[in-house]
Amino acid sequence: MGNTASCCVSSSPKLRRNAHSRLESCRPDADLSREDTGCNLQHISDRENIDDFNMEFNPSDHPRASTIFLSKSQTDVREKRKSLFINHHPPGQIARKYSSCSTIFLDDSTVSQPNLKYTIKCVALAIYYHIKNRDPDGRMLLDIFDENLHPLSKSEVPPDYDKHNPEQKQIYRFVRTLFSAAQLTAECAIVTLVYLERLLTYAEIDICPANWKRIVLGAILLASKVWDDQAVWNVDYCQILKDITVEDMNELERQFLELLQFNINVPSSVYAKYYFDLRSLAEANNLSFPLEPLSRERAHKLEAISRLCEDKYKDLRRPTRKRSASADNLTLPRWSPAIIS
Repeated sequence: MGNTASCCVSSSPKLRRNAHSRLESCRPDADLSREDTGCNLQHISDRENIDDFNMEFNPSDHPRASTIFLSKSQTDVREKRKSLFINHHPPGQIARKYSSCSTIFLDDSTVSQPNLKYTIKCVALAIYYHIKNRDPDGRMLLDIFDENLHPLSKSEVPPDYDKHNPEQKQIYRFVRTLFSAAQLTAECAIVTLVYLERLLTYAEIDICPANWKRIVLGAILLASKVWDDQAVWNVDYCQILKDITVEDMNELERQFLELLQFNINVPSSVYAKYYFDLRSLAEANNLSFPLEPLSRERAHKLEAISRLCEDKYKDLRRPTRKRSASADNLTLPRWSPAIIS
């Protein structure tokens, strides 16, 4: 460890293959030294900086990279607005509530405590756009996520199971059932979406009608164990999905982790980015969060939280002042007499 010959694993299979391909192209002879050939292996610190130049490949790792689901939804949103403009149909009227001098309207969803129902709706909508606007050429379909090879129920899988995209309501019912039965939180839903996009990026696969249920199930399974202190066991999911076995759940979790390269870390900045992008997705699709007037009790609570944060960070905002030196300790430069010969 620490020398120039040590190796590391990059955060993406694509990036890892690119790094190896550069190294394999230069194979020195046994008689020549590494200095003579000029083929020096990259240091571990140099390889870790590869992601800084490929941030678009890892939106689930970097807070400045745009989320995949939001970019996939932009096409449909633009087409919908264009159609409404051409047909001169005003957009659906939503009973919006606006704040005034006497009343302030706030929703009960914050980045630290999101609204469970609407967060699941937004996550289901994001998964819907992933499936609908997937790569038309088609990517590799892994067997562990294929519902035909690993069905979630004993009912016969239709022959065209991989042809028809699921509706948003169908995705929402599937996710809501798992969250309600396992009593998972809204924060877990956001982490689920982070793991889902990380899987699609690392494994270089697409989510499609043939694999979306098992991919979502694996992401929920992993997110619940990472986020919640009292995680739901794999055998508990077998009580929710009656026809699935514990061995199948264990294998799904194992391969999901391997495809993620065991990178289950979700920085707070990435979590916040996904939360606000989900809110942007909801607003673009007329899925507004419920607004309630600000009550006196909640106003006092917000004021107390604000005052607590102000006292906590007051010292950090205070500018540092340079202390002036005392006249007693002031030393002046001494000039030595010059000798002119």
